[in-house]
Amino acid sequence: MNALESTSTRPYLIRALYDWCTDNGFTPYVAVLVDDTVQVPREYVKNGEIVLNISFDATSSLKLGNDFIEFKARFAGTAREIMVPVNRVIAIYARENGQGMAFPVPVSGTAGEDAGKSAPSPLSSVPAAGHAAEPDSKVVQLVTPEAAGTPPDGEPPRPPSGPRPALKRVK
Repeated sequence: MNALESTSTRPYLIRALYDWCTDNGFTPYVAVLVDDTVQVPREYVKNGEIVLNISFDATSSLKLGNDFIEFKARFAGTAREIMVPVNRVIAIYARENGQGMAFPVPVSGTAGEDAGKSAPSPLSSVPAAGHAAEPDSKVVQLVTPEAAGTPPDGEPPRPPSGPRPALKRVK
């Protein structure tokens, strides 16, 4: 099996960061780009995205599979079945400190498409809420190398000066 035939690393990284969050007492949140393949309460979708608390306390029957993230959760007191294709997850992070990972935003297509066929555009902003059912929202931004400027032609890219790119909660 060569690199083009291998499976996506996205579900493995999601599981690893979920474990890291829970091992350290953090609350794991996933940001999801919503389309017709995503089964979430549409009334909580804003700007085509939803942020979901996937902690043990907020979910039941959580399954972090290679193709889908599935669980049951309560929204405004009503139990809902949630099913998110892994390739629609655009970030996973800890609510308390914003540490996590953003993934390339997928191009429009079906859930069965390989996540490797996603567009290289970075996550610009993700609405975050203290709980997916709360109406107030916060913004999580990923600082990208492109924001720091591009190097002159012919020169290798320079490391960005200042702090490293990281997910940051903005109130």
